[in-house]
Amino acid sequence: MSEALKRQAAAMALSEVRPGMRLGLGTGSTARHFVDLLGEKVAAGLDVICVPTSEATARQAQELNIPLSDLDTLDRLDLTVDGADEIDPGLNLIKGGGGALLREKIVAAASDAMVVIADASKCVEALGRFPLPIEVNRFGLGATRHAIEQVLTHHGAQGGLKLRGEEAGNPFVTDGGHLILDAFFGRISQPEALSSDLLNIPGVVQHGLFLKMCSKAYVATPNGVEELKRQ
Repeated sequence: MSEALKRQAAAMALSEVRPGMRLGLGTGSTARHFVDLLGEKVAAGLDVICVPTSEATARQAQELNIPLSDLDTLDRLDLTVDGADEIDPGLNLIKGGGGALLREKIVAAASDAMVVIADASKCVEALGRFPLPIEVNRFGLGATRHAIEQVLTHHGAQGGLKLRGEEAGNPFVTDGGHLILDAFFGRISQPEALSSDLLNIPGVVQHGLFLKMCSKAYVATPNGVEELKRQ
């Protein structure tokens, strides 16, 4: 999918932004386009204040002179615009391929609306083809991993569980100082139950299932941008 189409989807999401809004800024390759376009609007006089979902997004926004704040100062946001790794027909998502899932979920939950921008390859009939990121505390990693593996077995996961970056000998560390275990499902048949079971494990900080959080998606297709709404 061309970057031009992704940028077109980002431009459609930008049409949701009004002066005076408090915005959550997502993380990832498609969200970068939105931040770039927002920077152009801010330079032209648009008055917004934004909360970034990662250190990388914060740096990009600062370079574009986009006014930033945090959720200690702003307890509610009007809108978050972010990307996704998978989108199902009900606009449930898997996120966290870029490693920012904890902050992304905190920001999305603090927002009155969440709009996702993505390309058509991210649309699936059922979540699970993309590995599910599970953010975990470093302490007790072995015990946490064992507990997660038991949950995966119960939910019929078809693949294994991998510590992100382990094969390169350099485990990925999130902005919050945690690690990420990627779970390979194939198909997640009961996302709500899986979400609950994972969060019941003490060492699990958060996971990449974003259920009933996204209200609208702008999806870049070869024929243009499609607007999808949650029913």
